[in-house]
Amino acid sequence: MQRRSLIKAFTLSASIAAMGMSWTIQAAETIKVGILHSLSGTMAISETSLKDMALMTIDEINAKGGVNGKQLEPVVVDPASNWPLFAEKARQLLTQDKVDVVFGCWTSVSRKSVLPVFEELNGLLFYPVQYEGEELSPNVFYTGAAPNQQAIPAVEYLMSEDGGSAKRFFLLGTDYVYPRTTNKILRAFLHAKGVEDKDIEEIYTPFGHSDYQTIVANIKRFSAGGKTAVVSTVNGDSNVPFYKELANQGLEATDVPVVAFSVGEEELRGIDTKPLVGHLAAWNYFESVDNPVNAAFVEKWKAYAKAKNLPNYQTAVTNDPMEATYVGIHMWAQAVEKAGSTDVDKVREALAGQTFAAPSGYTLTMDKTNHHLHKPVMIGEVQEDGQFSVVWQTEGPIRAQPWSPYIPGNDKKPDYAVKSN
Repeated sequence: MQRRSLIKAFTLSASIAAMGMSWTIQAAETIKVGILHSLSGTMAISETSLKDMALMTIDEINAKGGVNGKQLEPVVVDPASNWPLFAEKARQLLTQDKVDVVFGCWTSVSRKSVLPVFEELNGLLFYPVQYEGEELSPNVFYTGAAPNQQAIPAVEYLMSEDGGSAKRFFLLGTDYVYPRTTNKILRAFLHAKGVEDKDIEEIYTPFGHSDYQTIVANIKRFSAGGKTAVVSTVNGDSNVPFYKELANQGLEATDVPVVAFSVGEEELRGIDTKPLVGHLAAWNYFESVDNPVNAAFVEKWKAYAKAKNLPNYQTAVTNDPMEATYVGIHMWAQAVEKAGSTDVDKVREALAGQTFAAPSGYTLTMDKTNHHLHKPVMIGEVQEDGQFSVVWQTEGPIRAQPWSPYIPGNDKKPDYAVKSN
């Protein structure tokens, strides 16, 4: 009787051990990928689509056999537009969920919040949104634009005859690091072009700001002093009331063009765009670019949105940060294949010089030293259907300048990644 009990106990413990081993093996058979985007709060209007694009890209890679024979397993968290919570969620992804890479953040304040975590734990973050530069971390790969790939060319265009020959500039932004640093760079650039401070107005509003009546009235008054353009670094859902107020006060693009750095097809989905026709956005990709790679990309996204029954899938659109997310995940997967490992140090080395035929119509290259993509620059004009017509673009991809030459002392900074903490 005792012998039979011992045999049963041994069999049970062996079964449990085997189950534990199979769970370990099963876990080891996937590569965990963190997705760190705000799915609630003021930035959800922009970031939710990046989460969905990441999931679509992961599905696409898995359907082709995964990476190094392993399936990618997404781990999605919601930092809820709460900047300190970004750091907590980043630490959770790296230490508890044991992800091998993270794709995420939109605002620079969220990226600055997580940066010490990634540098401390030697994690790997892919950041997909245009930003102010002034950073070059070994633990971040920047797949959005630096200022010389967006902000500077956009203002040069506004100053040109084709862009309206602007002489005065109203710099309007959300009150945080990206708009303030970008406008610091732009002010120095405008000074270099002979524009005086009396012809530059600079205004900031908090996240989630909704009353733009006084600000738009101020833009109208300021524009009476000469040919004026608005440079908007307003982020998140505040763009909706801002553009609605432009329409309410009849401020048309022919009078005062607005060029936006954080408004794309996704943000315009919730707005009547007819009064906004002619206003501008500067990006490195638009859904409207006409090439076979983009046609397949857009079709794939719309089919995915329908299959997953995403909110308002009938009007699903692609945009620049979504393309940057798509490119970043594919480049990371290529680097893991090349390295034969998900080890951060090996993947970092393998990412240098990676190329990818992007929906923009260009083959993008990850710079060998500065962790930024070489990207084309495009300026698009808002159309009645909420799409953009490309009115100007560079001949080819431009190498990023993370350290702007318009900020004193940047010429002495290294053109390679160095920990900031």
